[in-house]
Amino acid sequence: MMITARGWCRAIALGLLALGSAVPTAVRAQELAASDRGAVALGELIAGLGTSARVLMVGAHPDDEDTQLVTFLARGRHVETAYLSLTRGDGGQNLIGNELGEGLGIIRTEELLAARRIDGAHQYFTRAYDFGFSKSAEETYKHWPKDSILRDVVTVVRGFKPHIIVAVFSGTPRDGHGHHQVSGILAREAFDLASDTVRFPARMTNGLGAWTVTHFYRGQRGNAPNATYAMNVGEYSPLLGRSYAEIAGESRSQHKSQGFGVLQRKGVVMDYVRREASRLRSTATEQPLFEGIDTTYARFGGAFAGPGRARLDSLLAAIADAKRSYDPFAPSATVAPLAAVIRHLDVLCPPPTAGANRLMGQLELVTLGMPCGVPAASAAVPAAADLDRSAMALRQRAGAALALAAGIAVEATAAREELASGDGVPAIALRVYNRGRVPVEFLRASPLFPGVVANLLTGGPALFRPNEGVRTTLSPDSTLSETLAARPVQPIGPWWLATPRSGDIFSVRINGLPEQSNPRSGMVRVALEIAGAQVEVLAPIVYRYADPVRGEVERPVVFVPAVTVALDRAVELTASGASYERAIPVRVRSYLEAPASVRVALRLPAGLAADSAGRTISLAAGATDVVTFRVRGRPAAGAHQIVAEAHVGATVSRAAFDRIEYSHLRPQRQYRPASIALRVADITVPPGLRITYIPGVSDNVAPVLQQLGFTLGVVQPAALDNFDLSTTDVVVIGPRAYDAHAALVRNNAKLLAWVQRGGTMVVQYGQFEMMNPGIMPFPVTINRQQDRVTEEDAPVRILDPASSLLSTPNRITAADFAGWVQERALYMPRAFGDAYTPVLSMNDPGEEPNSGAILAAQYGAGTYIYTTLSFFRQLPAGVPGATRLFVNLLAAGQKGRPVVP
Repeated sequence: MMITARGWCRAIALGLLALGSAVPTAVRAQELAASDRGAVALGELIAGLGTSARVLMVGAHPDDEDTQLVTFLARGRHVETAYLSLTRGDGGQNLIGNELGEGLGIIRTEELLAARRIDGAHQYFTRAYDFGFSKSAEETYKHWPKDSILRDVVTVVRGFKPHIIVAVFSGTPRDGHGHHQVSGILAREAFDLASDTVRFPARMTNGLGAWTVTHFYRGQRGNAPNATYAMNVGEYSPLLGRSYAEIAGESRSQHKSQGFGVLQRKGVVMDYVRREASRLRSTATEQPLFEGIDTTYARFGGAFAGPGRARLDSLLAAIADAKRSYDPFAPSATVAPLAAVIRHLDVLCPPPTAGANRLMGQLELVTLGMPCGVPAASAAVPAAADLDRSAMALRQRAGAALALAAGIAVEATAAREELASGDGVPAIALRVYNRGRVPVEFLRASPLFPGVVANLLTGGPALFRPNEGVRTTLSPDSTLSETLAARPVQPIGPWWLATPRSGDIFSVRINGLPEQSNPRSGMVRVALEIAGAQVEVLAPIVYRYADPVRGEVERPVVFVPAVTVALDRAVELTASGASYERAIPVRVRSYLEAPASVRVALRLPAGLAADSAGRTISLAAGATDVVTFRVRGRPAAGAHQIVAEAHVGATVSRAAFDRIEYSHLRPQRQYRPASIALRVADITVPPGLRITYIPGVSDNVAPVLQQLGFTLGVVQPAALDNFDLSTTDVVVIGPRAYDAHAALVRNNAKLLAWVQRGGTMVVQYGQFEMMNPGIMPFPVTINRQQDRVTEEDAPVRILDPASSLLSTPNRITAADFAGWVQERALYMPRAFGDAYTPVLSMNDPGEEPNSGAILAAQYGAGTYIYTTLSFFRQLPAGVPGATRLFVNLLAAGQKGRPVVP
């Protein structure tokens, strides 16, 4: 999908990307929603200047967060709020596309960030990979070493320094999902252990020292009797013209890959939390959650004496003055008071400099020492850490407000969206607009790109601007134009995928900074001085053009390889002993600005040969070509690799990227090797079957069937109205198709009537919608989400050895259930009528056997098969046994092969 120009580009231009403690005041408007501009955004920022409290919510997945409470706190109470999701949701299903696994994790990460841009919170993750549904904490810990993930949570707590932790889940079996249980358990353990430097020395948490959380709460999900506090999260904001529940509904609806679009609720909406632990004696307070906590900067008064206390008092007075000065019709009146806040803060807590920081990678800036001048006495150290973190938030909030009040806008554009690594020095056109009423000093600008990990603060070989250090005055209603240069850098995809996973743990470091600290595309950091206060504004580097229909379109600029080389498929199955003869197209694309000579070749396993050792082609600038090789031979049984490579001079490329683009997300690129995992297995394919495939959700099964040589046509549900079923032998329904497509439900009677006349229909798993009348020919009962086999190596028992499903054309044995991925079966019927014949039984350890994995029935003259096995994961992964079994299901209705003995 083509992404449209949306508010995120404009929002980032005002600094909507967190960069830690940048120099000297990084304009960071986590507090701004992408839809808010001008006086509204300025009013929100100013209203929050005096608030210094922080709340961390902990859950397991994207969508677990209590979005209403997050929005109420972040935007209604101006509390610095964050959501920590243990995973990126990689193991779920995808309602908007076919991406699964790490690709789905990219989508759900971006959906969380889209939600945070609306509700105003930070976003954190641990290194845990979502390996799929889990039934218990014990099972989950088999995939995630507990100490490793607990250390990640403690690192986030020490980095964010929350006063309050809110666990979404109870940490008990009633949470259902094992990931949910673990999130509830680890949230409480992190509350207990974040201050323990014996169990977790600072060296284990990225150099971050102890932090003591004051209160620990658990969400009650509407359970008022057990709640400590009840909050009306539906409170109306006159400034925003919406309630916080309405904003939360918009935020929640960003989880589109999960189908979580919700109504935006008006009126009273209650939310409940229960306090489980506290380090303070009960003290009355007017603010729910913050019992005994002074949420203003006045709480730091006891940490200072003499001049330090006077400087703090001056800061508090400046904050009060800035609040009084706010006039939505005259924002320039707020410039001087806001600048005074920053200047007083810089005296109290000098901003970090290049010498006071160390670069950790992914644009991570970690402050060393105690910059706020609190005496180093042991009793004051916790207050110093609190003030240090709070001062950073105030500096960013005040800086964002000052840039808004001064009418600053920054645009950075490049001539192309994708800049080739190694292709000279691209020019970036920078424009800084002063649309306000006071002069502004332009100090410097530097382009930044993901993966740049050297000389970030002071410029260097990868980052530079002509005339560095020369001040330029921007008078009101004036524009500064500069041309920046950024030497190409090594392109990367999503930062957490830069190195391969180790099992179900990402091989990256958790640094205690939010996900927003890792830019997805090129940025420009612009340093300004406004009324004597220095701020920095971050602007995205974009390729900008006018579309005749959509109008202005902005595409984020990224560095990519000079040449990419891609194969159409990542996994291929073929029958052992058979002659292998395939056309393998290799798609080569140049991102260079000049024509290039490219040599394309295949590296083949033993037993295979191509019609040529390599081909040399000439690619025009930005052009794409396809080189097709004819590959023949008889590879040995087993697993092999076919690798494509492109040579441009001395550079060899063996990779390409997939664009992940949806209208509600910032576009991403997922890099992948240009290789085919070739599985040569004992698979017999019945000849002559004509298959019609109706795709479902997260469905990549049809291409595998085509590889196997089936005559197959893909028909979208909406086309069934006029589709002639007499032209097919087998109809295959994709996973969750009835839930996703109303047109399929509408045409189901037509499909069942065709089965009665002698057709064969294979239906892959659905959820509770399969119990609706008219969906299946005979009723089934699906009791609960737990009726699934989540352990991919769980034993499988054959119930009906005589069934043709297990013998024709492939003899199915226990060996065919080895090597499965992620899970065995989902939403298995617990009860079904005698019309169905089960053939397999399975269960997770300690549970009752379930025989709902494959249910076969004669329906009139035809055959109906319902299967809850996770074929949608197994076939694209090239699992031979699952493929052999699926082929048998397709052949079930052939003459002389009764499915029911």
